[in-house]
Amino acid sequence: MTPRPALIAALAALTLGALNLGAAAQAGVPAPKVSISDYAQLKTPLPYPYDEAATPEATDAAVAKAKAQAKKSGKLLLIDLGGNWCGDCRVLAGTLDLPEMHKFVDKHYVEVIVDVGRFNKNLQVPAHYGITERLEGVPSLLLVDPKTDKLLNAGNVSHLADARHMTPQSLADYLAQYAK
Repeated sequence: MTPRPALIAALAALTLGALNLGAAAQAGVPAPKVSISDYAQLKTPLPYPYDEAATPEATDAAVAKAKAQAKKSGKLLLIDLGGNWCGDCRVLAGTLDLPEMHKFVDKHYVEVIVDVGRFNKNLQVPAHYGITERLEGVPSLLLVDPKTDKLLNAGNVSHLADARHMTPQSLADYLAQYAK
């Protein structure tokens, strides 16, 4: 018999995956087929992707540069908000490092990684997109149309804050639903 918490986590992962598959299919952009089925298969140690020493000015400059690159290339802007202390943030970074995910993200997005510390740093970035309350969790992804500077996934920013209960494929499906 499956323990109740494990069953709930499994059902949540299946539900999220099913919801994301439907959304990805509607977007018309196929998600990449992820080469792993479980995060335990990620290469370890997991990356520490967030620059904890970046000043607010350096962060704003990095976001502005990524937004300009996205606008020029016709890609979307992907702002990854998180911290190196966060296991789910590191799982996200490890998953995005998979060759098929890296290729997909590079084709559809310009990514910028922003350290938000323990929800006490660089909060001007989410505030710019109308997120002035505390983030619901990290990792949080801001998916932005650089031409209009509008947040595409409003209301779904912290969708990955419990990434360990998702599958690597559902992460790919999530990004595919917004890609163009």
